[in-house]
Amino acid sequence: MLRVAVPNKGSLAQVAIATLKEAGYRQRTDDRDLIISDPDNGVEFYYLRPRDIAVYVGSGELEAGITGRDLLIDSGAFASEILPLDFGKSTFRFAGPMDKNLNISDISGKRVATAYPGLVEQHLSELNISAKIVRLDGAVESSVRLGVADLVADVVSTGNTLRQAGLKIFGEPILHSEAVVISRTNSQVRPELEVLIRRLQGVVTARRYVLLDYDVQKQHLDQACLITPGLESPTISALQKPDWVAVRAMVLREETNNVMDQLWALGARGILVTDIHACRL
Repeated sequence: MLRVAVPNKGSLAQVAIATLKEAGYRQRTDDRDLIISDPDNGVEFYYLRPRDIAVYVGSGELEAGITGRDLLIDSGAFASEILPLDFGKSTFRFAGPMDKNLNISDISGKRVATAYPGLVEQHLSELNISAKIVRLDGAVESSVRLGVADLVADVVSTGNTLRQAGLKIFGEPILHSEAVVISRTNSQVRPELEVLIRRLQGVVTARRYVLLDYDVQKQHLDQACLITPGLESPTISALQKPDWVAVRAMVLREETNNVMDQLWALGARGILVTDIHACRL
């Protein structure tokens, strides 16, 4: 059986489980379950700490796993990203005292507190900057005020927590992270893993897109197709009215209302939006 690691807790856990369910895989219903077997799909799921998943996959004990890109890089494990999952997005940034105008070169020689020492060390090495890394497991933003560090490197969403601690962000993002599927580097992809990847890709695509149907006069068809080109091309069907056609195309969910406005202004009517529950492209 294919052995796959799934986060057992944290921000990635529930969405990862929901995504696997949408992909047709059996998942645990009790948080105390550590292993779930899905014999119909030839997969066993192991529920592990997100920070440990890359280590298990990189060692070859498990063939694949879902974890954060930041955790993968920080682990230094012999594992590689094979599919981004478009959830659990975050940005990793440097931050320092509010009263100082800092730039990346100012990190040199400073103490940098972080819960991701491997990730920060790799990034600073790429920048050819030498600094002392102070490893902390949590509450990194308090380290400067308490005198443990001069700067911090941490996951940032709104930045409110940093501001409350008297810190501000500086420099370009260290990393844009999200949930990813990983496998052992240079390992042969088993058929079961290929199926898992296709299914998860289908779920990701279905979440990002909707189906858009509308009727439009033939004289405006070319303009309408420019607005809704679809992934390859839209589907065009004849209507009983000889000068009208029906069009169907996939549209990015976030652009739906803007596209509908453009089509309406063009003269399209009967514009309908339908969710996509699964797909293979």
